[in-house]
Amino acid sequence: MASNSANCKTWCISLVSAIIVVIADKNKPNYAWISLIPIVLFFLLDSYYLGQERNFRQIYNDFVKELHSYGEISIDKLFALKPPKGINVVNLLFTSSLSFSIYPFYLTLVLTVIIARYIIL
Repeated sequence: MASNSANCKTWCISLVSAIIVVIADKNKPNYAWISLIPIVLFFLLDSYYLGQERNFRQIYNDFVKELHSYGEISIDKLFALKPPKGINVVNLLFTSSLSFSIYPFYLTLVLTVIIARYIIL
């Protein structure tokens, strides 16, 4: 999940910078807002990956806690990594988007697009 998150950030920077370069080359500064589309999409995808990683980490922590509590564990729980039932995706996205590894990165990209639109282009 962590590598997926890193790939989201890498692809987002690549796409946004390519869009800004094409817009600067064509001399169409109003089209700079198109670069907000990949920022929003990768923000949501990155938040989803972080939320999934947190869920699986919680499953692992529960497994270790149960192992230490009872001293042994049943075979059916040994290799079972089932996400909890009834995961609220909206809540998952909201809580993980407030992470320090998510919102400063994408906020910086949005500010960069705004600066590129109004100052540079």
